Parts: sequence; structure tokens; C-alpha cells
Amino acid sequence: MAQPAPARFPAGHSPVAHGRIGVLLVNLGTPDGTDYGSIRRYLSEFLSDPRVVEIPQILWQPILQGIILTLRPSKTGEAYRRIWDRKRNQSPLRVITEAQAAGLQRSFGDQVMVRWAMRYGTPSIGDELNRLKAEGCDRVLVAPLYPQYSAATTATAVDKANDALRGMRWQPTVRYLPPYHDDPAYIQALAQSVREHLDGLGYMPERLVASFHGMPRRTLDLGDPYHCHCQKTARLLREALGWPEEQFLITFQSRFGRAEWLKPYTAEVMAALPSRGVKSVAVIAPAFSADCIETLDELANENRELFLEAGGEAFSYIPCLNDSPAGLALLSRLVERELAGWL
Repeated sequence: MAQPAPARFPAGHSPVAHGRIGVLLVNLGTPDGTDYGSIRRYLSEFLSDPRVVEIPQILWQPILQGIILTLRPSKTGEAYRRIWDRKRNQSPLRVITEAQAAGLQRSFGDQVMVRWAMRYGTPSIGDELNRLKAEGCDRVLVAPLYPQYSAATTATAVDKANDALRGMRWQPTVRYLPPYHDDPAYIQALAQSVREHLDGLGYMPERLVASFHGMPRRTLDLGDPYHCHCQKTARLLREALGWPEEQFLITFQSRFGRAEWLKPYTAEVMAALPSRGVKSVAVIAPAFSADCIETLDELANENRELFLEAGGEAFSYIPCLNDSPAGLALLSRLVERELAGWL
């Protein structure tokens, strides 16, 4: 990568790298391994975030550090082992996010320096922001890869970036990638991925299910726009595909705890569809920019089993955009737009 022109400093001035533009892709997070300790550390960081679990910490931490982090790591570890990239000994989310950053770097060449980070786990947002600053990036676009905004995803990534900036003497100028749930380029990329997948199936599913990550119902009541963003994404995708409304379903997955979450629940819908005469479905997860445990195991494994055991005959999962040509083209377009005036 081309280096910025050497700065002319007075004699004895401390060396300072500057003049570069940085892009930091941010995804949710992943454990470093599938063993009990790695899973427990990851879950502890994730579930300790007050934006993720909105219960007073004085009440929540004894429950979390007690029964939850005693029992849950074993079950979660089993799920990760089912999808783990054994060749690279990494989770699919880490592999894909790294590939997205590499693809984006190729797209921009010497114009920008692209890094990636995880909100929970490694590499951390703070470490990568400090790395970009040390390498001369005095303008940085932080890009949370969440199409739909939620306080539990986008906002907490912004919080963590701001925590890192708080510790810097010379802060870079920072921009944040806004939600892109209704961006025409995003909808077009999703529609293209659906068409290509269905063309390769050899049959047309009776239902297309858009399964979004769930959130507690309380978040909607408090004003979080996530549910509305999901509904708009789904509507625009259905319209782009030209599917009848009655054949296109919107559901929410990954429910945790006993509180009411956004409905309908994906698992309940999958278990009920065969009794309604629906024998074939295709499922897409538009809230995820990269495949992860929630898509590769929860959807493609667990919900497939629910549907088939209930009498379904054909279940197909449509992969996320990942680092596909369409996915990288979308990221390049979004990033280039937000870098306007800097490039």
C-alpha cells in the first residue's frame, strides 16, 4: 500500500503518521474456539453488555455468572462445533468477515486501509481503531455490518468505538455507516441472491421465509426502529422479487429467555407450516451480512429439522451475501458513498 508523503516536522518533533483514510468493518462477534473456556469468555462479554440484556447489572450478573455461564457454554460449544471451519480453526463469521475486508481492500486499493473487528471477542474494535490511527489514518469510517438498526447491534458498536476514541490524544475524524435496510443496492443484491439460489434448486418453494434475528418485544415499545426496518426490508425484497404477499413470510429467530420477543417466531412457524399443507420452503436471513451460528446452525440445521420432522419435504437455506461478488459490490458502494469528500 502506498505510503503518505513524509511530513515536514521541526527538528526533534516526535514522528507522527497521518494522511490516510481507514475503513473498519465491524461484525457482532465470535469465540476464539469451541472449548468451554473460549465459549464462556465470549458469552460473558456478549451477555454482559447492558444494550444486549437490559436488566440492571446488579440483578443480572449473579444470574449470568452463575447458572447461565455454567450450563450454556457446553450447548453453545456443540453448536459451534457443527459449523466450525476446521481447516482454519476459526468460526465461519471470522473467516467471512476477514474475506469481506480483503475484498473491500482490493476494491479500493491504495486509496484506503481496510481493517475488520468484532464487537465481542477478537480482534476488538478498540485495538483495530488504534492500529489504524498508528498507521496514519486520521479519517476513519466505522462500518457496523447491520442492515437494520438496533441499539443492541449498531449502537453498541458505536459505543465501543467511542470508548476507544476517548482514550486517544489525537483522535481521527470518524464517520459511521448508517443502516442500509432500504438501500436499493442492498435490496437488489438480496433479490439477486434469492433468484440465483432458487434457479439452482430445481423446484419452486411454496413459501419464501425472511427470518430476522429476534429482539425482545420491549425494545419496540421503547422506540427501537429494528422491527420497522425489518418489515421494510422484507416488503421491498418481496416487491423486488414479485412474490405474492401470502407466499412471503416474515419471522424472527434466536429467542432467549422467557420474555416475549418479536413475533412470529421462526421455529414455531417452521413446525406449523406442514400441517397447513406447505411442504417446501426456502429461508433467507436478511439481518445478517455474513453467515454465522444463527444462520448456519439455527436456521440451516435446527429449523430444517423442525420443518422436516413436522412433515415438510424440502427445506433450503439461502446463504447471506458474505464475500460473494454481489456482497462485495454492495459493500464497496456503501463505503464509497460514505467516504464522499474524503477520497
